[in-house]
Amino acid sequence: MDPLMITVAPVGAEVTREHNPNVPYTPAEIAEECYRAWNEGASIAHLHARMPDGRPTQDPGVYREIIELVSARTDLIIQVSTGGAVGMTREQRVAPVSLKPEMATLTCGTVNFGDGIFVNSQEDMEFFASAIKAHGVKPELEIFDAGMVENARRLEKKKLIEFPAHFDFVMGVPGGISGDPRNLMHLISLIPEGSTWSVAGIGRHEIPLGTIAVVIGGHVRVGFEDNIYLSRGVLAKSNAELVAKIARIAREVGRPIASPAEARKILGLPQRAA
Repeated sequence: MDPLMITVAPVGAEVTREHNPNVPYTPAEIAEECYRAWNEGASIAHLHARMPDGRPTQDPGVYREIIELVSARTDLIIQVSTGGAVGMTREQRVAPVSLKPEMATLTCGTVNFGDGIFVNSQEDMEFFASAIKAHGVKPELEIFDAGMVENARRLEKKKLIEFPAHFDFVMGVPGGISGDPRNLMHLISLIPEGSTWSVAGIGRHEIPLGTIAVVIGGHVRVGFEDNIYLSRGVLAKSNAELVAKIARIAREVGRPIASPAEARKILGLPQRAA
């Protein structure tokens, strides 16, 4: 099987320092978290941006600063979020794609998201897919429920995305598919042949689902966007601790960790110039 690609998601749109005081807000803080995670084996940085007071933003200027800081210290694959935060317009959400990062997320459907609704209509999905394609960016297809794989197939039939693709199964969000391992196996069975996949288990599901992915040949996303605990009741001090934990599990079972260069090869991305 391929070496394990570990994605670090250092901050999302919901978790704050009230939940974990180590959550990064500023570009410098986010870049430092990415640097530490890279040192522990991360090959992809999944980026959201925050204002200094912690509010989520999709301002390309803030993303540009984060990307420049991360790229100056690491060779991590840069992946921007087009999820933004619940309630943002699609124009706001897609704005960072204009920076032409290597990858961008594309959520393939609407899902109840805790107490809110994360809206991704067919029109929205086509809007995001068209922008991602126009800027020459590779999409990561975000799957919160089984029907979203079929939505991805509709986008492929309209030639807005290409198969095989890279899928990310986000499991355990209240309102989405649960973190039951049987659901992971079902999602894997649905994706097109030749596709790659990772799993982002939310909260307590992060490490168990990640461990399954390590063993059966998938890839893993960890980080404060999805989970703030190192173990039950123990807050993680950094995203790097979460990366190190899944990397340690992989080494215990004999699976090598992918460098960013190896991850680019797996994903079909151009290698970064030296």
